[in-house]
Amino acid sequence: MTTRILLTTTSYQDTPGPHHELLESQGYEIVRERGPLPEETMLELAGEFDGFLCGDDAITQAVIEKSLPRLKVIAKYGIGLDKIDVAFASTQKLPVLNTPGVNHTTVAEHTFGLLLGLCKKIQENAVDVSNGKWVAGWKKPIGNEILGKTMGIIGLGRIGKEVAIRAKAFGMPVIAFDPYFDEAFAAEYGVERCESMDDVLHRANVVSLHCFLDENTRGMINTAKIAEMQDGVIVLNCARGELVETDCIVKALASGKVGGYGADVLDEEPPPADHPLLTAKNCIVTSHIGSRTYESVQRQALRATNNLVNFLNGDSDYIQANKF
Repeated sequence: MTTRILLTTTSYQDTPGPHHELLESQGYEIVRERGPLPEETMLELAGEFDGFLCGDDAITQAVIEKSLPRLKVIAKYGIGLDKIDVAFASTQKLPVLNTPGVNHTTVAEHTFGLLLGLCKKIQENAVDVSNGKWVAGWKKPIGNEILGKTMGIIGLGRIGKEVAIRAKAFGMPVIAFDPYFDEAFAAEYGVERCESMDDVLHRANVVSLHCFLDENTRGMINTAKIAEMQDGVIVLNCARGELVETDCIVKALASGKVGGYGADVLDEEPPPADHPLLTAKNCIVTSHIGSRTYESVQRQALRATNNLVNFLNGDSDYIQANKF
């Protein structure tokens, strides 16, 4: 039987690239679908494939159950796995592969884009200029420097480390919390270890979130935690929207307790027109583009495809996210 692969793509992946060529070189039968696919569409397709090469498609327990026993592997673009029922896949001994390390530079750059945009009031000033309102800087100081401000990082993984490196380059003291703290990295780059998330929140002028979303981190930034933060703190979220309770951050922005919120992710994507963060004071929201540059997309696609091909060929060079 010919190996059959469900390949879900986005608009910028439709043009054949190196990952398409790699799949075709294996002689697989490839079925392309424009993703991300909802559960109902995945259920319609389930049961006919040996492998999924996917993005943010809904691969639920029901989809996996219907896909077995033919489905041998799920290969994911990127690192986030919240759209895949990994726990159930593990009970079925179904490998879930992902691609850590392909977009950390891109996300770190975007994090600093949000930070600089908020501190320097770039967005609102650019809008004023476009609308014919020119207030020269010598007439009215605008924004704040980040030099000397303490950067607090929650989650010192690949992305958190890249943020730390850039923060040090901007002259920011860096503190961080991570349950699996990398002491060697911290020593090399002068990052101070915090024993708890609360310690970061108490001391940081900028709090940058770089955590996975799970039952322990969902809603981790809430009214109680915001109350522990410095007045005027800037909060950055390029991880997952659900890490932050939206109503709490909106109220804190309105009161001035939080001086700025930069988010590349929301609790509902795409957001409804009346989503409160779209009109919140001192807030910049981008449309989940932090990991999506042309360079990183190519790396993600090729690494995910290599994972899939290597697994199916019995080669050990692949990255598996679940253990069983």
